[in-house]
Amino acid sequence: MKLQREVGVFGLSANIVNIIIGGGIFVLPAVIAASLGAASIIAYLFCGFVMILVMACFAELGSVFTEDGGSYTYIQSSFGNYPGFLTAILIVVASFTGDAAVANAIMDILSTFLPIFNELWIQSLFFILLFFGFGYINIIGLKKGVGFVKVITLLKLAPLFLIIIFGFSEVSVSNLYWENTPSATEIGEMSLILFFAFVGAEKGLSLSGEVKSPNKTIPKAIALSIVTILIIYILIQLISQGVLGNTLTNYDKNPLAEVANVVFGPIGFTVITFGAAVSMVGSISSKILSMPRVIFAATTKNVIPLKSLGKIHKKYTTPYIAIIVYICLGFGFSLVGGFKGLAIISSASTLLIYLGISLATVKLKTSKLNKKNAGFKVPGSYLIPITSSAIIVWLLSKLSQEKIFVFIGVLVILSLMFFIVKLFSKKKPF
Repeated sequence: MKLQREVGVFGLSANIVNIIIGGGIFVLPAVIAASLGAASIIAYLFCGFVMILVMACFAELGSVFTEDGGSYTYIQSSFGNYPGFLTAILIVVASFTGDAAVANAIMDILSTFLPIFNELWIQSLFFILLFFGFGYINIIGLKKGVGFVKVITLLKLAPLFLIIIFGFSEVSVSNLYWENTPSATEIGEMSLILFFAFVGAEKGLSLSGEVKSPNKTIPKAIALSIVTILIIYILIQLISQGVLGNTLTNYDKNPLAEVANVVFGPIGFTVITFGAAVSMVGSISSKILSMPRVIFAATTKNVIPLKSLGKIHKKYTTPYIAIIVYICLGFGFSLVGGFKGLAIISSASTLLIYLGISLATVKLKTSKLNKKNAGFKVPGSYLIPITSSAIIVWLLSKLSQEKIFVFIGVLVILSLMFFIVKLFSKKKPF
């Protein structure tokens, strides 16, 4: 039984946009401004530039490797099962721990209006409804899941568009003047933080095996989603800085709500705050839609030796076991917490995956598959993948020693897992 190809350009683009635009954009303008001030726009442009380079690599790989799995499929097909195993596990771990962190952030936001959300039993009930509710939607059919993603994407973008459209009337041009030009080190350090708001497209591409005409659809969806996100982020930062000026850094927990308070009054503050909650819910819904497909792809290729994870529902033709496992992990970690440490691992893992994608593109261009590729090809031959690789290595070098040690520890544990699986698996040797 094969997965059905039902997702088009706008469905895939909506999924990518919904995953990337999570809760981060509602708080990051103040965080970035605290270090870069009015020059924060540089970090956005830099991150956007990096993402365009990386997503161009994704687009070329997606034109050749159209099986389900996204990043995992591209790297496994290029370098073998060990890198593929690391990629699959890192993507999934980064995703469900991120979901758990976002779920707790939703609780924090809602508790500012309704103190009852501070109660453990209310939080547990909310987590159950959040994870298992979306899990059920995605088990009963991909079309229903993608349809919900489109709706929640529109609901999430609405408050941001309100700020963009009406916020310009309150912008003071003097607040946008640069007091100084930040150094490369400052830009790099802030870009690591801001990068959290840009990653995620690779998770949306995990639906590759269910995309109609993937050779054409994947490149178009990537271009549409990344350009849309970059424009929205830049406008939001400019308006936040222009409206609040130097006081922007005083509202690090909810800066956009404060902008809305200036523009619309108290009702604006309320709408944007709940808009942030909707944004986070939307991010989780998209990951529950796409991430189980990574588990499914890894299982069908015997990298994860659990046959049950590769089962497809007879009626709904969805990887229901993988979905159930994923939502249980997300729910469990939402109760445990530990956001900061897991966020560090998630960010470093994602950058390493992007490095693997860039290197896989280089390898593709030297292989026979490149000559047979009639789909999208990265312009400039090796220039884009080599440039993206160099930039990612530079960004990773900005991590603190503590973060580097944590990251190395995770890689060591995952490597041990791989060789244990290889040793005890009854399947054909890797």
